[in-house]
Amino acid sequence: MRTMRAPGSVVQSSTDQAGEMSKSHDPWQDAMDHAVAVARKSGEIIREAVQNQDRSSLVQTKSSAVDLVTETDQKVEQLIIQSVKSKFPSHRFIGEESVSSGELCVLTSDPTWIIDPIDGTTNFVHGYPFVGVCIGFAVNQQVEWGVVYSAIEDKMFTARRGRGAFCNGRPLQVSPQTDVHRALVATEFGSSRDPQVVDKIFSSLRKVLSLPVHGVRGAGSAALNMCAVALGSVELYYETGIHIWDFAAASVIVTEAGGVLRDTTGGAVDLMSRRVVAANNETIATRIISELDVYSPERDDGAPHGAPHGAPHAPHGAPHGAPE
Repeated sequence: MRTMRAPGSVVQSSTDQAGEMSKSHDPWQDAMDHAVAVARKSGEIIREAVQNQDRSSLVQTKSSAVDLVTETDQKVEQLIIQSVKSKFPSHRFIGEESVSSGELCVLTSDPTWIIDPIDGTTNFVHGYPFVGVCIGFAVNQQVEWGVVYSAIEDKMFTARRGRGAFCNGRPLQVSPQTDVHRALVATEFGSSRDPQVVDKIFSSLRKVLSLPVHGVRGAGSAALNMCAVALGSVELYYETGIHIWDFAAASVIVTEAGGVLRDTTGGAVDLMSRRVVAANNETIATRIISELDVYSPERDDGAPHGAPHGAPHAPHGAPHGAPE
């Protein structure tokens, strides 16, 4: 039986104790606790920008006219990276704004922080109150823990592999629903406006709606859509065109809440593939996946689809399709 442990708790099972004599000997927990603290500080910056109505200051575009970045995105990412570097100088980083500026997107076996400073930048610019600070942490190309802070709602989602998922310290559990006709599904339209991509998005949406399902929703944030699956309020979220920083942190929150992750093809999820299905169970996942029109945007690491993680990112300027 898995022992559920909220961040900051000192209660450990005998199994945990066998692997670590104390929290001070558990550097991954130290890193996670630091992530929670810096995510809260980042949330303060975001809320201040919203309250001062300067959220749209210096709005720029990246891959398309609807793929936005603001001064606040850049400020928050720098805060997180500088804070982590001072405490964990040997760790690596994958950050949304850093990659957009031309840095390589490479996931190695080294301890790596995967950061999206504002997941939901378009929401942020418009004052739509679903904005997530996302910090994931991977070792040996596996996500060990994830922190997603819904800054406007003041909801802190956390999970560590094998230790459960939480929202503000409360354990999370996915929905028990197995009837797809009673399911609530989440998705996003992404930032690609290529007519062929848009056609596939709406074809999938039409088929899912026509099953029928109870409804389709979208928070405007990949991470918060996935946290809704972990909360049990949504049965499934799917999307193509997201990036590793959009969903790495939330991926472990879903699985630790009892959910499953799949590629839109039905295979195992690949952090670099830019495709994900997060569901409450295999029954719902399999049924929805059968309705999706699969397509393959360029991978985050620039490798051919089906290639292992870790290859260099495609040259800066390659087309993206992320929702935020």
